[in-house]
Amino acid sequence: MPMHPAAPDDRNGLIDAFDATVRSIIDLGYSCRDDDFDVATECPGWTVKDQIAHIVGAEKSFSGLPRPQLTVPDYPHLRNDFARFVEVDVEARRGVTGRDVVAELAEFHPGRMAQLRASEADVDTVIGGFFGPDTTFGEHLHRRIVDAWVHEQDIRAALDRPGNLDSASAAVFTADILAALPRIAARVADIGTGHAVVLDVTGPVAARGGARICIGEDGRPHGEALFSGQDRPEGEEQLDVTSIQLTTDALTRRAAGRRPTDQIHYTVTGDEAIARKLLDALVVVTH
Repeated sequence: MPMHPAAPDDRNGLIDAFDATVRSIIDLGYSCRDDDFDVATECPGWTVKDQIAHIVGAEKSFSGLPRPQLTVPDYPHLRNDFARFVEVDVEARRGVTGRDVVAELAEFHPGRMAQLRASEADVDTVIGGFFGPDTTFGEHLHRRIVDAWVHEQDIRAALDRPGNLDSASAAVFTADILAALPRIAARVADIGTGHAVVLDVTGPVAARGGARICIGEDGRPHGEALFSGQDRPEGEEQLDVTSIQLTTDALTRRAAGRRPTDQIHYTVTGDEAIARKLLDALVVVTH
């Protein structure tokens, strides 16, 4: 089942997806009342204003501007060094009003987009940087899309203003989750050999992905992608298939680690325990 809408994989498509997501965050920020900026979101420790502060701070860093130099307090939601590193941009804007943080992002974003569009890098060009020395321009854009879109959805959920679940960025994140499914099913969820799992995403981004668990060359469980969520691999009629049906919102909120399995709606055809193990393990975003 082809994904609809399809996730962009070309340079301009990725840039456009990122641009649209950040502009949506700006629009959400401008629509906020003063009290809305203080509403807690599903991202632990962060308010609506903090989400926007993170986006503008991150993009300023990626554009080459120096990061703020300050000490971050020992907040309970900071559980590792990466979280503390990310918190710097948020902490630097704690004393700034929400409206001013939105204005900062709105002022900075057009120049950032001009910088990205003017770059001569293509998706396969190695640019290195924060994500590692071998990071390509396409991979960088991909990660920035997922980060921005997940935080846009954090804001939307906090304000009860759903939207952009059918966007190019939503498709990018959905594709990421399905691509990670074989690894997670075999190595994280420990589904066990002889089983297959299928995620049937009903929309607004409609997609299906699956994985069968077999023994790899190293003797460890290995996940192989299924091309169809319904057909059993030829010659393996005995394979037990568990299918999970859920919406784009339920899938992406779970995969972003924002909602536990008990707080999303899904239906199962097959083994309920296997479905639960997979969903409990299905987190692909670290912040």
